[in-house]
Amino acid sequence: MKLTVIGGGGVRSMFLAKSIAQKAAQLHITELCFMDNDSQKLKIYGGMAEIVAQKICPPLHFVRTTNAIEAIRGADYVITTIRAGGDDMRVRDERIALDLGVLGQETTGAAGLSFAMRSVPALAEYCALVRKYAKPACKVFIFTNPAGVVSQTLRDLGFEFTYGICDAPSGMLRSFEKLYGVPEGSARGEVYGLNHLSYFRSVTINGREVLDELIENDRAYTETDLRYFEKRLLRERHAILNEYLYYFYYREQAVRNILRAPQTRGEQIAQINRRMTAALSELDVQRDFDRALEIFEEGYGERENNYMAAESGIRRQTTWHFDPFGKDDGGYAGVALRFIEIEQSGTADSMILCVPNQGAIDGLEDSDVVEITCDIVQGEAVAHRFGQVDAQNLELIRRVKMYERLASEAIRTRSRTRAVEALTLHPLVASYSLATQLTDAYLAHNQPFIGEWT
Repeated sequence: MKLTVIGGGGVRSMFLAKSIAQKAAQLHITELCFMDNDSQKLKIYGGMAEIVAQKICPPLHFVRTTNAIEAIRGADYVITTIRAGGDDMRVRDERIALDLGVLGQETTGAAGLSFAMRSVPALAEYCALVRKYAKPACKVFIFTNPAGVVSQTLRDLGFEFTYGICDAPSGMLRSFEKLYGVPEGSARGEVYGLNHLSYFRSVTINGREVLDELIENDRAYTETDLRYFEKRLLRERHAILNEYLYYFYYREQAVRNILRAPQTRGEQIAQINRRMTAALSELDVQRDFDRALEIFEEGYGERENNYMAAESGIRRQTTWHFDPFGKDDGGYAGVALRFIEIEQSGTADSMILCVPNQGAIDGLEDSDVVEITCDIVQGEAVAHRFGQVDAQNLELIRRVKMYERLASEAIRTRSRTRAVEALTLHPLVASYSLATQLTDAYLAHNQPFIGEWT
């Protein structure tokens, strides 16, 4: 079986390689192909990923290529994790919004539309190649942000074999397992909403419902990503919140903290990645992998400890280490591998994916892509039926979904008008005048990638 990663020269490539290699024998993965159009980064980060994969699973045939057709030909599964335009475009995406006093976070904030303007056309080209060159039953797992808009638009374009994936919900469940001191896989969640805007209506540990006690557990607010919320908010929402809901429920705090911080998250990551890539470029990572790993651990550890720090004012304090042979924590590769594992087992099981609603949540359209707990049955994802959900939670979901629908239409039809309408309805913009300024700035910013819109 062949698994292909589009964007295999990314900084997180080693994590992907580790996750896949550790499961390769169990899942009958015989060929792993990492493709990237940046040959330097593919040589560095793809090269480090190859070493990790070979250490863990020597029989696994590992291929690196800049040729998309070669990468996709004969693939059984594809994971996309691209960043169209690179880190510097992200920095400008976020700054354009912040200069207008609007949250610029690259997935949830206004900058997500700008990122999607670049991401969708690139992904649509790859999906067209999948349709032509991959195995007929090939599935594509989309980890390219903003996953909500991207997944919606690709489905609207007719690429029904695409599934949005995100490691935030599974990461939250793993943090609860650590809190309770139970093995991985002990926690399950019933999740509904949208990517980066989802609610846990139920959390069980070994089959026992623990949602209410988690909400009341003081340790959860220091040891898990409930740290971004107040206990009273979770009580009122009758749910545990995806960490990205911080930007909606504490919008003014997030914007104020970002503007006060010396750097945005995008600027921080761009600086770390530049420094790390420059240092690694001076090495032959194949011959001096141990030194390369030291450089990587220092840079990536800095990234991890500053996750959401500028926005929330809360900085993590952990010593970060990459152990190729240590137990894999899954990440977004784990989400894709979970799907493959269930599909190959021939039995039904559940996981959290971005899929069409199809009546699962009352008040949304069937074609609306939602982030939801699904059963995987014979290779198909069937969303759990939630029916009526909390009215206030649904109102926020519906508002953001309207933004995503309009953003999808704007990108598919290259329409400035629809883009303005989308941002006008976005709860974190909520202004026609701001939406107009943002749209024009983003169209000019992205013109080299997307050409002229009307």
